[in-house]
Amino acid sequence: MKELVTDSIVYVGVNDHEVDLFEGQYVVPNGMAYNSYVILDEKIAVMDTVDQKKTQEWLENVKEALSGRQPDYLVIQHMEPDHSASIGAFVETYPKVTVVGNAMTFRIMDQFFPDTAIPNRLTVKDGESLVLGTHALQFVFAPMVHWPEVMMSWESRDRVLFSADGFGKFGALDVEEDWACEARRYYIGIVGKYGAQVQNVLKKAAGMDIRTICPLHGPVLKENLGYYLNLYDIWSSYRPEEEGICICYTSVYGHTKEAVGLLCEALQAAGAKKVVCQDLARCDMAEAVEDAFRYDRLVLATTTYNTDVFPFMRTFLEHLTERGYQKRTVAFLENGSWAPTAAKVMKEMLANSRDLVMLDPVVTIRSALTEENRQAIGVLAAQLVNAGGR
Repeated sequence: MKELVTDSIVYVGVNDHEVDLFEGQYVVPNGMAYNSYVILDEKIAVMDTVDQKKTQEWLENVKEALSGRQPDYLVIQHMEPDHSASIGAFVETYPKVTVVGNAMTFRIMDQFFPDTAIPNRLTVKDGESLVLGTHALQFVFAPMVHWPEVMMSWESRDRVLFSADGFGKFGALDVEEDWACEARRYYIGIVGKYGAQVQNVLKKAAGMDIRTICPLHGPVLKENLGYYLNLYDIWSSYRPEEEGICICYTSVYGHTKEAVGLLCEALQAAGAKKVVCQDLARCDMAEAVEDAFRYDRLVLATTTYNTDVFPFMRTFLEHLTERGYQKRTVAFLENGSWAPTAAKVMKEMLANSRDLVMLDPVVTIRSALTEENRQAIGVLAAQLVNAGGR
């Protein structure tokens, strides 16, 4: 796939519709894009490589973009194998090329590819520039967004930010789909733990004149860049993106599910504008995590299980806390036939989460719903609606 980004920057990435689970865990029904770019000038720089299974297709794209010329530099911004696995093949094809990276880049490169000879190396530091002619690349280190060696590159002539995994999304480029939905799921799942580091990069980006963003996954972004930058600011500062109520539940014999259904009805009757519901045993867990971060209120409903919580709920909460879940209102609904302890366990799991408002009282069901439970669910619905917009 070869397309012009500008009159002298060429997209040479590839689409992958063979992958079913990205990074072994994220469902990608529309595949993935592995992006790479060629900057044509007095000296030529190729920006990153692609996943190993797409090496040959990528090399053909690069060859076409070069039109018989030889590349001078291969810039490696990120060492995950979906971007670095074709380094050896590229150096073998163009043995005179100089591979550009930082000290950590080369340390990880030698770990991944101990048998790959890379004779020509250029180690750069944060803020240094590489002049290609009329184009110059300034290297902007972005450690832990989301690996320690990550760096971005700002191209000064056309005002292009090569953003590594930043501003990426799931999905191949030959499929039309909403950017924000799959970019949100991608960000929260893969980068979400490192909000402080993303904030640092956004501060650096604020001082740049950026007209185009070229990520390593997803489409090139050229218009309305403020929209994308604003979403990244929201996500990385852990603020809710929208007012809404996300209900995540597990149910063994259907009674907790019934309670959740009643809560949904009560919320709608009380005037809730947005309610989403996720059955954690059946949904895409990454989608549930995305919704929990997207909306400002969360309801956790589950059964007591071996004096703990149902396994899918425990996994879900671990996903939230690992990614720094905070600044939300949380309510609890528990079920337990003889010793309901699920709410206590869930609260303990969230104890170190910052700036959470936990609503009381907890709705406690003992096996099946009672009239008292139904009334308590109505009260909870009113509390949740009134808690919106904090």
